[in-house]
Amino acid sequence: MSKAISCDIFCAVVDNYGDIGVCWRLARQLANEQGVTVRLWVDDLKSLQRLCPEVDIARDEQRCRGVVVRHWSKVFPPLTKPLSLGGERVVADLVIAAFACKLPESYVAAMAAQQHKPVWINLEYLSAEDWIDTHHKLPSPHPCLPLTKYFFFPGFTPKTGGLLLERDLLARRDAFQRDPQAVAAYWQSLHVPQPQADELRVSLFSYENAALPELLRAWEQGAQPVTCLVPEGRILPQVEQYFGGVGRDLSRQKLHVGINPDLRRGSLRVHVLPFVEQERYDELLWACDINFVRGEDSFVRAQWAGKPCIWQIYPQHDGVHMHKLRAFMARYCAGLPPDAARAVQHLWEGWNGEPGLESAALSGLGQAWNDFAAHRPMLTKHAQVWAQELSGNSLALNLLDFSREVGRMRPFEIEAGKS
Repeated sequence: MSKAISCDIFCAVVDNYGDIGVCWRLARQLANEQGVTVRLWVDDLKSLQRLCPEVDIARDEQRCRGVVVRHWSKVFPPLTKPLSLGGERVVADLVIAAFACKLPESYVAAMAAQQHKPVWINLEYLSAEDWIDTHHKLPSPHPCLPLTKYFFFPGFTPKTGGLLLERDLLARRDAFQRDPQAVAAYWQSLHVPQPQADELRVSLFSYENAALPELLRAWEQGAQPVTCLVPEGRILPQVEQYFGGVGRDLSRQKLHVGINPDLRRGSLRVHVLPFVEQERYDELLWACDINFVRGEDSFVRAQWAGKPCIWQIYPQHDGVHMHKLRAFMARYCAGLPPDAARAVQHLWEGWNGEPGLESAALSGLGQAWNDFAAHRPMLTKHAQVWAQELSGNSLALNLLDFSREVGRMRPFEIEAGKS
């Protein structure tokens, strides 16, 4: 950036940690790598605190890791004075509404009152569907005010906004994976035993899932030992039930004092891990052989890990999520031999259990897992190539490039509007 700009990111936390996870990564990357003055407005500071422990949920305004964090309360602060530490301007140069959240009316009015209008971007959810390419960067004029909002789509082709990727992430990943001592120290820090020579190590981050018992059973009855690392989250009650129900204690209190339950049945060993901040979760993905992930943020991070992964897409009641799932699989599997592609597709579809077809999908999930695991060497190479191919399309850099592009267009648009 030849000139430092300011950016406001608005995040309304719907559920889980996907929304705030993406916004927190984006905010830090813009601030720490590109020198942008960033304010992150978030309506749920508790969710952010899980990702960044130093966040004080009692403070409406604070600076964390180079980002000004503001509590976005129902009563938005008045716009008659600076809204942030350091006397930054009332309205930022670049305004990002994450995932179609509705900006405060007073803030939108202040945007419209600026002589030089800010660049207003609606950051959309990630999708691999074909129509994303043609809708990326489309303008949407405000019906009443002299403002234009632009739709910005993350994605997997050069015609989309790309993905969030820190500039040194892949180098740090490679250094970690090539250093046995670093990997050993990581497992020790989690109070998890070191991997055995013949063991398969899997991370499991999931929503509630009817397919889980069948998957655990396949691991329990398999010939290869499987150590499964389960980060604290919504799937824990199902894991507890599988290993004996009420007799187990997977409480958060124990997890956060370093007591990780060690659960065993047959060839399966499960360790439950405390919820960790984003950088530590990246290392978990790097250290495991296969990763089960959910939502958007962990899905993207699993791809950067360069390891085979299984994605549980956020379920929607109308089944639209299955179209999105298959759109990604079509892109991802295009470079695989047919048998390896089928192994990916069968396991992913079984794990996501299309509504009405749960019994059919679950009945073959164990075999789908065995087929997937049998192709692991090939799928690992494919994952590494895939990550490298995607790495040239950075969402943060594309956002800044587009804001400059729109800024140059503004005078023409204003004159055209007057004529």
